[in-house]
Amino acid sequence: MAHDSLDLLTVLGSAGIVVKLVLLVLLLFSVVSWAIIFIKFFSLRRDYQESLRFQEFFWKSASLSDVYAKMKHMGESPAARLFRAGYKELNAMGRTGGAQGAATGAAGLGTLKRTLDRTCSAEVTRMGQLVSFLATCGNTAPFIGLLGTVWGIMEAFHGIGLKGSASLAVVAPGISEALVATAIGLGVAIPAVVAYNTFLHRIRTIGSELENFSADFLNIVERDLHRIPGES
Repeated sequence: MAHDSLDLLTVLGSAGIVVKLVLLVLLLFSVVSWAIIFIKFFSLRRDYQESLRFQEFFWKSASLSDVYAKMKHMGESPAARLFRAGYKELNAMGRTGGAQGAATGAAGLGTLKRTLDRTCSAEVTRMGQLVSFLATCGNTAPFIGLLGTVWGIMEAFHGIGLKGSASLAVVAPGISEALVATAIGLGVAIPAVVAYNTFLHRIRTIGSELENFSADFLNIVERDLHRIPGES
């Protein structure tokens, strides 16, 4: 027995020009958001894994200078870039590896902390690039779809007025065409919102790890700074 089903292509083909433009905008939003989702998924996973690997290497090393000398064999990661920035700042203040004297003092540690904080912020900003578009897409796509729906319903009622009939056979096709825009808008928005929240959580996790690593780096420098000569 034959049965009727919603033919999406037929519905889209019979939609008005405004509804089609709305659907085109939603299609562009969907393509861009999915591209960002794939790019950020792999890049954030790499950043997280490489940062953990570098920190494991850091704690197994004998000294800061040893880490710096061997880190070129490690992959690039937020933690590696943070360490490099901190170590270069130490060198700029005349500090190298384990030869830590008392000349740096509180002012030098303050300068080093500002360098590490600035690098942490730069890394979090870098990881957050493109992610804000997902929030924009999630917030606006349903309303863009709703615009198409409202316009489609207006056209449907205009058609009813021209035909002088309000039967279900006349009303239903126009209403279904209009509602497709809202459905597609939600279909675009939901993955974008889920991905945005997931990526935001991952970025915050990595950012927290960087802050902890920065504090550990400062603790090591300060401990070496106040170490009693001859003390092991």
